[in-house]
Amino acid sequence: MLDAIVYVDTAEVREGALEELKEGMKELVAFAQANEPRLIAYNVYFSDDGTRMTVVHVHPDSASLEYHMEVAGPFFRRFAELVTLSSINVYGEASEGLLAQLQEKAQLLGRGAVEVDALHAGFTRFAAPA
Repeated sequence: MLDAIVYVDTAEVREGALEELKEGMKELVAFAQANEPRLIAYNVYFSDDGTRMTVVHVHPDSASLEYHMEVAGPFFRRFAELVTLSSINVYGEASEGLLAQLQEKAQLLGRGAVEVDALHAGFTRFAAPA
């Protein structure tokens, strides 16, 4: 059984930073796609007015998200002057090591709180049934 974990963070885009942030996020997405084969989904969204960014990724387990935090960490430092993190929400089982990594990211990028919600009931499908 896979212990899928969903990560969602939301950040305020600082004035004048939108274009640089968009380019940086394209680079991060390309890096994650090339270097994180276990990562199931990694998506970046911007509000219509460009003042808010939301990043959503799906991992098969906590170890995959921990790996992402390690290898993508250098990118996060590049964004410290471009965003103010509002929140990090994790849905699924997060290890103590992962929680520490998420707290570190929250401190680096802003005032955002880290919240983890454990799965109560449900299932995960990675492919549509035939």
